[in-house]
Amino acid sequence: MDNIFETVKQQKKFQWGNLGDVQKGRGDLGDEMPVLVYRLMQFTLLDALSETYGLEEANNQLRRAGLYAGIEFAKNVIDLTLDFNSFISHLQEQLRVLKIGKLRMESFDPNSGDIVLTVAEDLDCSGLPVTNENVCVYDEGFIAGILQSYTKKEYEVREINCWANGDRVCRFKGIQITPKT
Repeated sequence: MDNIFETVKQQKKFQWGNLGDVQKGRGDLGDEMPVLVYRLMQFTLLDALSETYGLEEANNQLRRAGLYAGIEFAKNVIDLTLDFNSFISHLQEQLRVLKIGKLRMESFDPNSGDIVLTVAEDLDCSGLPVTNENVCVYDEGFIAGILQSYTKKEYEVREINCWANGDRVCRFKGIQITPKT
């Protein structure tokens, strides 16, 4: 029997197939769980990484994990052959169906590729107490991975508004990274 965790170590990157057959494995409990369980994992992981590497590097690692997840999510859930407007509509629908959040595109510059998106009822932070900080670093990577998969160009995405900072939606600005020549 193959050890999927050894396979992941050898590949160095997550692949969608490593998620397994959730329906088969959770026949009675199903494929859903409370948001608080997800947050319990995410926030304790951030604490553990922060203790070892410091908060900045811990955030970098969560962002990188989000990037890997976004790339695989896009390849396996989103139709990447759609025109841009249809792609955004399809992405909105999939994020809603999977209860990740309610996506809205605020602006897109077709010349630069820069984009501003909001996510309401965000899985990572909606309902958190106000701590005067942006906390959705995993989402930054996740969105960057989705945009990269669709455009075939790298993106840097940063959260500019967050529920934990007193806002009622999370706002993300994506900047297309121009390759250095």
